[in-house]
Amino acid sequence: MKQHVVKSLQTAFESLKEQWGIDSIPDIEVEIPRDEKMGDFATPAAMKLARILKKPPGEIADEIVVTLHEQSSDIFESIDIAGPGFINFRFNNNFFRNQLKALLEGEKSMLQSDTGKGRKIQVEFVSANPTGPLHIGHGRGAAVGNALCNILDAAGYEVEREFYINDAGLQIKLLGQSVYARYQQLFGNDIEFPEDGYRGDYIDSVAESVKEKYGDTYAHQTFDECGDPVTEFACNMMLENIKKDLKDFGVIFDSWQSEKELHEKGMVRHALDTLRDKGLLYEEEGAHWFRSTEFGDDKDRVIKKKDGAFTYFASDISYHKNKLDRGFDEIIDIWGADHHGYIQRIRSVLEAFDLPRDKFRVILIQMVSLLRHGEPVPMSKRAGAFITLREVIDEVGPDITKFIFLTRKADSHLDFDIDVAKEQSSENPVFYVQYAFARISSIFRLAEEKGMKGAENLNYHDVDFSALQEDEDMSLIKKLLQYPVVFEGAATACEPHRITYYLQELAGVFHAYYYKHRVLSDDGRLTLARLSLCRGIKIILEHGLKLLGVSAPESM
Repeated sequence: MKQHVVKSLQTAFESLKEQWGIDSIPDIEVEIPRDEKMGDFATPAAMKLARILKKPPGEIADEIVVTLHEQSSDIFESIDIAGPGFINFRFNNNFFRNQLKALLEGEKSMLQSDTGKGRKIQVEFVSANPTGPLHIGHGRGAAVGNALCNILDAAGYEVEREFYINDAGLQIKLLGQSVYARYQQLFGNDIEFPEDGYRGDYIDSVAESVKEKYGDTYAHQTFDECGDPVTEFACNMMLENIKKDLKDFGVIFDSWQSEKELHEKGMVRHALDTLRDKGLLYEEEGAHWFRSTEFGDDKDRVIKKKDGAFTYFASDISYHKNKLDRGFDEIIDIWGADHHGYIQRIRSVLEAFDLPRDKFRVILIQMVSLLRHGEPVPMSKRAGAFITLREVIDEVGPDITKFIFLTRKADSHLDFDIDVAKEQSSENPVFYVQYAFARISSIFRLAEEKGMKGAENLNYHDVDFSALQEDEDMSLIKKLLQYPVVFEGAATACEPHRITYYLQELAGVFHAYYYKHRVLSDDGRLTLARLSLCRGIKIILEHGLKLLGVSAPESM
């Protein structure tokens, strides 16, 4: 539908170019108004042109609307001006019915998008330290990243999903020391537990696994003597647990990049040498610094400390150069909200390596507060009192968990109420949407039982869509036909929650429709039309749920 509005505006602008004295027309913005009383689509084009033409937007809008009316399009019921110069478009009902038929006859073409035009894009997400199980904050990042990759893939991008393994540095050493201490205690050795160590029950489990595999091999060795194999074992065990949790959550990665490997293969030194050759590194007070202020950062950043140890930032420089070397056209990093201050320094690195500013995007994931019986459950990963992703998906299932994680914009705080997640009611958003799909499936089964063979796969040339006359019929058609615009917007803005919002709205309109109107009736003409409408809704619900990584059950 959007393209019909855009095409009409383009034709009008071409007719007005000479009158306006301009050689080219600006990009045309078209949006769905928040208030449906304002029409089906609206454009602020007149306001944008006002700055170019030095004329009041209302006057420009008048000229555009007059020209649009002269084009004598038979698809619009009305084209009006609102406010300071918005132009609102309202399609007629025949257009909507024809678009529904087009969706049903050309499902794949109607839901295809070439927004990405085959561009290579990498999305790095989760990337949790392998120092413990994934908590529900990581789970939200996994749900957002997975859904975003699905959306971008469907929008015509060539997508790679990557997990960056932070398997080097102090946190990994602390993991090894924590496991070593618990391992020694299993043999009755009085070893002091590291003050900043990891104290969760999972550390005990890892220590037991070390004992099971190696026996007392390390029982009489210091950490300096056996720290490397113990740490490597612990890190690998944690990483395998993370991979299993993600797999069970329905999140699969194309690649896993190790930080430790960047160091071992000399990629960190190579990246820094490249910056040095560009004159972007300098030495001061025994430390090595990156001139990040030349790219808008608030201060230069240390990449190598006085003691010769590389900072985490040095690894990040190497990692992001590695992304560029792999030929990605765009890079998306999904981080926890506490990394907000890190955005500009990474952006400065990529600009130093000649990646245009608009080709790098960071999506921040706000924390999740888990509620049980209305009371918040505290989380603290290091103390071991946090709520793991595994616990939540075991209790409510991966579908519900993912959907609820996607019910709000990624950078907004989310309350996850376990009690609501278990309800089979309209209060549970994923149940509400899945039940709409299952309810439509049951309608088709009932139609088959009544002798309507192939009820879900009708020959739509034989369907009289003009039988759809009720206001609720048209409202439902309009809502389902908005989906391609919502989908395109979600891909362009990298905001999966737009799909979630839309599916809840569509399910709400359908459930209200179901209670007011019978799909299967004695009127055969109307029955076929409404079965076709239900098929259209089912197509959209299934497509949207698939993008979110959520199942579409035929029965519930």
